[in-house]
Amino acid sequence: MNREAPTSAEADVLAADDESTGGVSRLSFLATGAAAGVGATLLGPLGKTATALAQGGGGLTKGDAAILRFLAAAELIEADLWQQYDEIGGVNGGNPAYQAALENIDSDMPTYIHLNNEDEQSHAAFLNAYLESKGADPVNLDAFRKLPSSKATGAKQVGRLTSLTSLDVDTSWYTRYRSSTNPDFGATFPQAITIRNQPAIPISDADVPPNTPAPLPPTTPAERRIQAIACTAAFHFGYIEQGGASLYSTLAEKVTGLEVLRIVSSIGPTEAMHFSTWQDDAGNAANAPVAPVTDPVTGLTIPNLDENPDAELFQANLIFPHPTEFISNKLPLCAVVRPTLDSNGGAVATIKSFTADNLFQGQSAAFFRTVMKLAEEADAAQHI
Repeated sequence: MNREAPTSAEADVLAADDESTGGVSRLSFLATGAAAGVGATLLGPLGKTATALAQGGGGLTKGDAAILRFLAAAELIEADLWQQYDEIGGVNGGNPAYQAALENIDSDMPTYIHLNNEDEQSHAAFLNAYLESKGADPVNLDAFRKLPSSKATGAKQVGRLTSLTSLDVDTSWYTRYRSSTNPDFGATFPQAITIRNQPAIPISDADVPPNTPAPLPPTTPAERRIQAIACTAAFHFGYIEQGGASLYSTLAEKVTGLEVLRIVSSIGPTEAMHFSTWQDDAGNAANAPVAPVTDPVTGLTIPNLDENPDAELFQANLIFPHPTEFISNKLPLCAVVRPTLDSNGGAVATIKSFTADNLFQGQSAAFFRTVMKLAEEADAAQHI
């Protein structure tokens, strides 16, 4: 999807080098081997593990610590955005107009939002507590909670890590999971809907009064505005959670410790569970009787995707992953999470994707340096 030119801080992230190096240098290995002979060669793997453990702290390898630290950062980011959704649209939220528009998509949507937020908060808290229990440094992004909150009824007026008021939502995940081709084999996918510079929460009460009704079809400008905002949120939910499913699957391949693998492989599937729910609701948001609907402010139209002639890629009820290429194109197609290669689903790819989503609009250069450093260290981890 074509996007507006990023800020200088965002450009640094989008241009970051995906490649990193790790392990023992060839010169160092040759020098050690020459000095220690065959015995050093036999003990090499043990020595490498011992070094990695010492660098990781508390019994964690350096790579495992890096993976957990990035996942903690990613969960803090997710927890921040889900907290905003929960405050305004969750079952205990405080914006009746937004809640009603969400319920047009799925009557249980406010409950799901609250539960998704609860899950992400638990992930962030657990990962940091586990790091500390192993003598490793936890991740704290509080210094970067400086982005403004929505001024709409229900939103707490506190600093945020993320912004949900002008998103460029990548909706290609919708067609990707309905396709038999895989981004890890170089495939690309069309956007289900082109969503640019669009809020996923009401910006203020002047934008959409909190007592705005939500009839179907909406008739007034405010009714159309809030319904289009709610539909944008449905696609953003799917975008966020499919990314989490890919991230955990990608980083799991790099883990060394069995306990850390247990953590990564136990949290990751919950992201896929979330995605499955939002995949269904995104289809509802772009289907009768909710769609079509046009935002009178931004001009975004949420179409009825069931009317798209390419039914295989756009049909709303095709919510399970379509079998796709995996490992080798000589093998049968298989229904899997995708992507799971570093270049598409890794830590650096995740931060770049969030940046392109405008999720970090207004963040400082220091924030981007911090999260990108964590991402690069996680991607550099190697299974020992």
